[in-house]
Amino acid sequence: MKWKVIIILGLILLFVPEVAEAQCAMCRAALESETDNSQAEGINNGIVYLMAIPYILVGGLFFFIYRKMRGKSA
Repeated sequence: MKWKVIIILGLILLFVPEVAEAQCAMCRAALESETDNSQAEGINNGIVYLMAIPYILVGGLFFFIYRKMRGKSA
């Protein structure tokens, strides 16, 4: 059972770059067809938000774990 999950996960990860490249080409085509930069700025802001949220969540998790461990040992 464990090997089946590993093989399926490996196959999924093998084909993820193909899907990601397709999406990037679509975004680039949409941005190149625009005359003003409003859509490009919106997509750039969206990328920043999508990048920042996981770091904030993981940082908050580590902060609470640190507080819990520090309070337990004191």
